[in-house]
This record gives sequence, C-alpha cells and structure tokens, in this order.
Amino acid sequence: MDSSCLLASLHGSDTLLFADMQHRDPMLQKRDEFEDMLEERRNSSDLRYALRCYTPVLYKGVTPCTAGALKNMVLQSAQIHFVIGQVSNETGRAVDDVQEEASAILEEMAHSLQLSTVRFFAFTLSKVFKTLFRSICVNEEGIQRLQQAIQEHPVVLLPSHRSYMDFLLMSYILYTYDLALPVIAAGMDFMGMKFVGEMLRMSGAFFIRRSFGGDKLYWAVFSEYVKTMLKNGFAPVEFFLEGTRSRTSKSLTPKLGLLNIAMDPFLKGEVFDVHLVPVSISYERILEEALYARELLGVPKPKESTSGLFKARKVLSEDYGSIHVYFGQPVSVRRLSQGKVDRGQFNLTPRHIPKRPSEEIHSFVNDSAYGLVRAQEENMVLKPWVLLASLLLQNHHGDQASGRARGMALDELTEQAVWLRDLSRQYGAFLHWPDHVPPPEVVSSSLSLHRGLVTITEGRVQLASEQAGGPAGPGEPPPVGPEEELLRQAVTVLSCVSYRNQALHVFLRPALLASAVHAASSSSGKQEIFNSFSFLRNMFSNEFILCPGATVQDFEEACFLLVKTGALQVSQQEVVVTERGHRTLAFLTSVLDPFLQGYQVVCRFLSEEANEALTEKQFVPTVRKFIIKRLLAGRLRYTEVLSSDLQKNALAALLRLGAVRKIKGAEPGTLKVNKVMVHSLEDALGGNLPTQKPAAVARL
Repeated sequence: MDSSCLLASLHGSDTLLFADMQHRDPMLQKRDEFEDMLEERRNSSDLRYALRCYTPVLYKGVTPCTAGALKNMVLQSAQIHFVIGQVSNETGRAVDDVQEEASAILEEMAHSLQLSTVRFFAFTLSKVFKTLFRSICVNEEGIQRLQQAIQEHPVVLLPSHRSYMDFLLMSYILYTYDLALPVIAAGMDFMGMKFVGEMLRMSGAFFIRRSFGGDKLYWAVFSEYVKTMLKNGFAPVEFFLEGTRSRTSKSLTPKLGLLNIAMDPFLKGEVFDVHLVPVSISYERILEEALYARELLGVPKPKESTSGLFKARKVLSEDYGSIHVYFGQPVSVRRLSQGKVDRGQFNLTPRHIPKRPSEEIHSFVNDSAYGLVRAQEENMVLKPWVLLASLLLQNHHGDQASGRARGMALDELTEQAVWLRDLSRQYGAFLHWPDHVPPPEVVSSSLSLHRGLVTITEGRVQLASEQAGGPAGPGEPPPVGPEEELLRQAVTVLSCVSYRNQALHVFLRPALLASAVHAASSSSGKQEIFNSFSFLRNMFSNEFILCPGATVQDFEEACFLLVKTGALQVSQQEVVVTERGHRTLAFLTSVLDPFLQGYQVVCRFLSEEANEALTEKQFVPTVRKFIIKRLLAGRLRYTEVLSSDLQKNALAALLRLGAVRKIKGAEPGTLKVNKVMVHSLEDALGGNLPTQKPAAVARL
C-alpha cells in the first residue's frame, strides 16, 4: 500500500493533470477555521470552568470503567493467561509467581484517571496558559468530527510531539469541549517525578518503558492493557507516533509498536473499525528551544523532576505567542486496509496467542504510519517567524562564507519574506500570515517575539550570539575561548534551525529536485536528474518523512510545483531552469545544503578518523570534536552540522546503505567502516552524483 492513498483519503480527490499523472494541487486543500479557546477563559471564572458539569458522550454509550475493573479485565484475559503459562514453562517458575509479576507490571503501568485531578489541572492550566500564550487556536470542526467518531468507534489520538506541553494541552482541550478524556502513553521518566508523576497518572497517563527487550510478559501485559481500553471504548487512547519529542521540530521516523497494537483489534475482527485521528500542534515559540539546542550539542538532558518543574516557573514571565491545534480527519483503519490486508490469516490460530506481525501487516502498518505523519505535517500552522528564520539562517551562512557585513537590512528581509510567503502558499503551506497587517509590521512583531535569537542594529537584522547565563561563579573564568564562543553561537543557530525545520516538509521535495538539477548542471536530461533526485531521496530517508516506495510520486510532485511556480520547464526528456527560476532554485538548494554538508563531514570523519574500535556510543562525541576543529579552522560553512540529530541520522543512513556495519567486537555496537564506499558517498554528496539508471521508472 502506498502512503499517498492515505493522504488522498484525508484531503478528498481534488486533482490536476500534469505530465500524464494526476496531481493534487496543495493550494486547493481546504482547511478548517480556528477559534481561540482562551478568549472565553479570559472573560470568565477559572474555578467555575474547572468545577462545571462535565458529561462527555462515550463510545456507544458505554458506562465508564473504573481503573481497578480495567486491571482485572486485563489480568483475566485469555492472552495474559496464555503468556503466563508460556513464561512459567520456559523459566520453570511457578504460575502464581509469574501471575504476581504480571500484576506488578500492570500496577506500575496503569492509569488511575480521576475527575478531581482533571479539574485541578483544568484550573491550574487555565492560569498557566493565559500567562504564557496569547491564544490557543483550535479547529472546532475537527472537534465536532472527533466527537462523532468517539461515539461510533474506538478512537486513537495521534498528536505531533514537539514539547512537554503536548499531552497536558490535549487533555485540556478535550475537557474544555466536553469530550471523553484520553488515556495517554507516557515514558517512565515522568513517573519518577515525585507528586507530579502521580498527578499525571490520575489525569490519564499510563507509563511504559522506553524499551522492552525480549520481555515477553511485559509486552503481553502492555498490549492487552491498550487493546482492552480500545476494544471496550472506555476512552480514546493517545500516543505519539514519533515515540519521543522532536528536539529539531522535524517529524521523526514513526515507531510502529503502539500503532500495531491499536490496529490489532480491527485486524482480528474484534471491533468493526478503529479511527485514527492525526493532530497537529504548532507552537509559535517553543518553551524548550534553548534546552533542545543544548541537548543537540551534547549537554545532557536534565532529569525530569518536580524541583526542575518549579525552577522552570521563570518561563511564566515570558511571551510564547500562540498555539494552533488542528484535529485532522479521522482515518478509518477498515477503509485504509481494504485490498491491502487479508484478515483471514487471523482465523488460522486462536486470537489470544501472540504472533509476530506478517510482512504484509508490517508493510501496511508502516505505510499507514508514514501517511499519518505526513497528515500531521500538512496541517502544521507556520507563523511568519518560520520564514524569517529560514532567510536569516541562509544569510548568516552567506555572511560567514563571504566575510561580508553581518545581517540583512530590515527592508530587504521584509521583501524576501513576502516573496517566500507567496512561494510557500503556492506550495500548499498552512501559513498564518495576517494579510490585513502591512508586511513591515508583521516582520517587526515576529522579530520582537523572538528577540532572544536576533539583534537589530542600525536597521540591520542578524542572529544573536547567545548571551552568557549570568556572571561566572567564584574562581570560574567567563567562557571566552573560541570553542566556547562557537558553541554559544551554535545554541542560537540550532534554536533558529528548529523554526526553519517547521517548514521543511513544504520545501523538501522541490529542494531535492533543485539540488538534483544543480548537481546535474552540465546536463538537463530528465532521466539523469531523476537518478540524482532518487539518490538524494534515498540518502535522506532517515532525515525526513519520505514515504517508502513513493520516489516517482515525489519527483512528479516536485516537478509539478516548480513548473507551476514558473521555475522549471519540464518535457518528456528535459528539465530546464527558466530565467525567473534561478531565485527559487537558489533558495531551495540552500535549504538542503546544510544537510548535504553534514552528511559529507560524517563521511569524511569515518574515512579519515574512524579506527577499528569505534563504537556507536563513541560516534557522536568523536565526530563532534572533529566537526568543531573544522569549523574553527573555517573549513565548514554550516554551524548546524554540530547537531547530534543530523549526525545520528547520517550514521543511520550509512548503516542502512551498508557503508558501515555493526560487528561483534570487544565493545557492543562496534562499527566497521567500508572506507571505499563511504568515500564514494562523500563524493556523490559533494555534487558528483550517480547517473546510472536505477530500477525502471514508469511514465517519467
């Protein structure tokens, strides 16, 4: 199954004919209007709001189930009894002993949702949100669709994950609109927070380990717990498809475990259907922006703790702009699976016997996951600052390379922002740019909100160097060395990169094509350019959300958008850049350049510096030192190649392509580098792209 099928089901069937293929013009996509839910909160009592009558409609009118009764249902299920017996036989332990362990696992995991705790959070979060944010905008049509879906089918909520705030925000919205509160999959690290961990449990969180290894009993208890909640429709189940928060504001490769579990009741015929609801949460200013940047530079993530939470209260004095939350179209698993999955395979063995998903099921779940993350991306609201950050970063790198005067003139930045606004709209971006406000005011307002990241001097705008965090301690010299200065600047750059990344899904496919055209500058042959596009797309498939098996569709979409905006002329044999297309292609190639250089420098490191004993654990710290040395010597252009996310994705790509292998060495995760292949890939990324014809491509 191709993930584009899912996107088509989400957006209707608006299509345009292009090069003998049907294309959906992103500008024809209809999106709902937003309402600011904080407006009412600012004009009425928070206490009355928290204590109001709360009567959500549940799935087929079922009676809510207590947390204790739910646990009993899980422990009495046929699957748990089967696995307990299996574990007992395999380990020689008494059945009662294994039963006790299953009960302890469930006790540690299960939520204990209590309305009184929800009311406490409703009151507290109202105060916090009104202080932090100018508005929280929600598409009320999406809420109405969700309300209908909850009554008719088991529902799975799939929000994007960019902030700690996400799951509190989701529950707050559902409580406000009188919808059934979700039960939320949360990592064990939250459970370690005294008081707050239990409060989260009582507001619907259930806690799961980050990895289960081969713990058969844990997996059985966990999967049965989730499926019991889903099958009986006691509450919508909520989890993050990406598995963890994105520190870069790029969507992460989806994790399939929970989605597999959520689809299982339908695939086994235990429910008529399951509805999946992608939710896009867009922050105008991310609370954790500097924290994330430091994490990407190797500063350890602070442990979740209650004291840390209270120290974070200083954020309440800041302005974080607006949040937009878009509830997407509910996606029917029944409709999604038609003609893709043979559900008869589940009739061959009793349903309670755990079974590894078949290749067909794995492929279906994987394609669905990619399509759902694409749906999240397409409904992300972009604010003007996202475009300004993109332009300022490109200018910043240009300044560094040329040694010219720092920054951009404010009027030049405004002119370029208006140009980029129009281009991104033509590419289908969900852009929230107030058209009734003159562009210079829009730009000034955005720069003001993000004044920690930019400075304006004598009418010129440039990225700020991160200010030192207060005076140095006793006997501690201020950080003035070149390396400290570089890392301080990198915090600002990576913070801006996280905003630019919010728009990457809009420009990605055209940028891949622009880079392929640039690499094949001596030739305009369509097949050669497609080969280059295909190579780059494959190289970056750990970096971006690129649906498996959709290379041809992505190439055609990129051609369509660049032809539509007058940047390219495409015939059956040729791809030609127009006179007016140079500006567009220059911008698009600059979007991808930092990633190209990041992957090149990782290849260079592995060619020159990697020894026989290099392990996966040592890779990021050693490649970081290598990159810092080259940046200080002026041999690299992009500070953002210091991002550990980019370095890990580059290594993942090289492992996938077989240029690096994991071997059993003295240390676990020892890396074996094929230096010839790595050197060849570095050359290809530097512009010497392969021109050999890949597998036959139809209808190019």
